[in-house]
Amino acid sequence: MASVEDEVAGLERLSSDELRTKWRTLTGSPVPQMSPSLLRLALAWEIQARAYGGLSRETRRALDQLAAGKTRTTSVSPGMRLVREWNGRAHVVVVGDDGIIRWDEREWRSLSEVARAITGTRWSGPAFFGLKRKAAA
Repeated sequence: MASVEDEVAGLERLSSDELRTKWRTLTGSPVPQMSPSLLRLALAWEIQARAYGGLSRETRRALDQLAAGKTRTTSVSPGMRLVREWNGRAHVVVVGDDGIIRWDEREWRSLSEVARAITGTRWSGPAFFGLKRKAAA
């Protein structure tokens, strides 16, 4: 089995037809209409993503939002304090230095879980805490 580096380097020696065949074999999808040099870059990314992992969920979401141009979500970061008033009570969520979300003397997996516990309904945590906003026109 060739190393990822060898496989990516080998793309330079492939003809246009060989690149298209490699794309179909690797992705199982139709070959996009692009130049051979761009196809080499796309194949290199696919090879590396399969070997080392692709984009994180957060990165995919951010890219999707940028492409749609409708909303922007600010990521939570360690040390962040989020305050939201709900039914006359101020709820304070703290993101610890370890990245763990804490509210009501408990640890939570996500802001959405906290928002659900506060409201009793399904909410987007980032929207509930004001981290998701409509993009400016």
